[in-house]
Amino acid sequence: MANIIGLGGLFFKSADPSATNEWYARVLGIKVEPWGIIFTPEAAAAHPGAATVFSPFKADTDYFAPSDKDFMFNLMVDDLDGMLARCAEHGVEPVKTFPDEANGRFAHIMDPEGRKIELWEPKPM
Repeated sequence: MANIIGLGGLFFKSADPSATNEWYARVLGIKVEPWGIIFTPEAAAAHPGAATVFSPFKADTDYFAPSDKDFMFNLMVDDLDGMLARCAEHGVEPVKTFPDEANGRFAHIMDPEGRKIELWEPKPM
């Protein structure tokens, strides 16, 4: 039987891919290769509670606002406070923070092309 075993990639259009890659590297500290970014399952496995979620939202949701895009990124982080401090060093402030939840801690930021990024520090299970 064939089964889906996880998300193999997330691909999106960008007005300026080089500048977008540079922003993700500089502001979020993501290592960018010429072909893109890779997140290894081993990195997430080192953080209990981490997982990949695939979840359609209703078409009229305002959860992605202020972005007008049809999608939102959720990036797992190992230290939300540290990541938000790193973002602030680059002039990126959260558009929303949340109280701690059963699944962990969350904050929303925007990338320079108007895509909302949900930063998630998973709560250990």
